[in-house]
Amino acid sequence: MQDTAEIAVDVRGAVKRYGSFTALQKISLGIRDNEFFTLLGPSGCGKTTLLRMIAGFEDVTEGGIFLFGDEIAKLAPNQRPVNTVFQNYALFPHMTILDNVGFGLEMKGASRSDARKRAGEMLELVQLTQFAHRKPAQLSGGQQQRVALARALAPSPKVLLLDEPLSALDLKLRKAMQIELKHIQRETGITFIFVTHDQEEALTMSDRIAVMSAGELQQLGAPRDIYEHPRNMFVADFIGDTNLLEVSVDKITDGRALCSIGGANTLSCMAVDGVDVGAKVHLSVRPERLTLSDSALSPESLPGKVVENIFIGTDINTIIDLDDGPQFTIRTSNSDRGNKRIIDIGSPAFVNMEAGAARLLVD
Repeated sequence: MQDTAEIAVDVRGAVKRYGSFTALQKISLGIRDNEFFTLLGPSGCGKTTLLRMIAGFEDVTEGGIFLFGDEIAKLAPNQRPVNTVFQNYALFPHMTILDNVGFGLEMKGASRSDARKRAGEMLELVQLTQFAHRKPAQLSGGQQQRVALARALAPSPKVLLLDEPLSALDLKLRKAMQIELKHIQRETGITFIFVTHDQEEALTMSDRIAVMSAGELQQLGAPRDIYEHPRNMFVADFIGDTNLLEVSVDKITDGRALCSIGGANTLSCMAVDGVDVGAKVHLSVRPERLTLSDSALSPESLPGKVVENIFIGTDINTIIDLDDGPQFTIRTSNSDRGNKRIIDIGSPAFVNMEAGAARLLVD
């Protein structure tokens, strides 16, 4: 997505306080038009509070929120051209699916015939036309979720807000709905703002992700950038699996840092601003960027002993205790076409890193 895209939602220094407790601390971010944007973080980080502020369900204590350049912070929820899909789909049990989808349009003044026509179009979009005359109780959880989505899309909002709408679905259905939601977002061209605590869900669906913690924005960027280049220890640890190791920076030369990992183990990695010689910081290495061998392949191969081999279907996780050092997890694909290498528990082994795999973090 181009940086020149029009900003749909502009959050400027937004603060939210509940008495003496500050839930959001000067959040500023621009969400682009026709973007699938995700607010990601653990429970209590402020992501749903920010979503509710955009929707109008929470007041802004300080700062401003703008929609396509117009300030909306003082507008009531029903005056904002946004719609919300909640965790609880809140479908009317006595109405048919068609009437559920058209209900909001009728409340906005549309005729019954126009509302039903538009509702039919939305049910076709979410592939539920054949269920138009059923009641919600006759549908599965995934189907009810799509009805709620169709209802929210029917008035053609400029922005659609989704508050963890997939959390109640089982794993297989949730994965299918992730793809479906992304497809619908592209087809409609509506800006989606999605809230989740599920890292894989965010990486799968998003154009960009805002990672939040304790009411603060930790990092904003494309999924690959956040995964490969975490800004700090929280982001590295929260997004995906990683080996998070405490290291000492012994030397910095030409943009490279030489680090000690306990005992006599050393390796080199890119230096980062804010980390100087003598600093004790953390280093992140993704387990899929490591390989196993039974002999040293380079001067930076790290010796250790296999503690455990864990079969997880598509991959095999091997845990190794380094000699005079910490523990590493190495992930290899369960395929003979890849670098699958299984070394018996208790046997010596060496950990080898891909170039650029190790990343220093500013704690």
